[in-house]
Amino acid sequence: QLQLVESGGGLVQHGGSLTLSCAASGFALNYYASGWFRQAPGKEREGVSCISSSGRSTNYADFVKGRFTISRDNAKSTVYLQMNSLKPEDTAVYYCAAAATCSNLGYGGYWGKGTLVTVSS
Repeated sequence: QLQLVESGGGLVQHGGSLTLSCAASGFALNYYASGWFRQAPGKEREGVSCISSSGRSTNYADFVKGRFTISRDNAKSTVYLQMNSLKPEDTAVYYCAAAATCSNLGYGGYWGKGTLVTVSS
């Protein structure tokens, strides 16, 4: 079965840190650009960050620049999102996705089921 599985979500205090992981099962993630989206209650899904298949290129939404870092370990078919200086407005379900390129991310490809991040004030 081809799937992405997220882990690492949870409850953290304002200013705290969490690291999310996204592991691919049934396919080699190293051939795909990978990234993270999030959806807060009552809001639309929004892109957070993406990393190219090689890991040499990354991009971030303005609202996480300087606080979040995306990385990948292709040997483990896993992508990570290190989240620092978390704010209550970062509370959301975080979804992992994979596609041919970062430009394609979110349009088809593979999706995980999400992991909940809750930041208390």
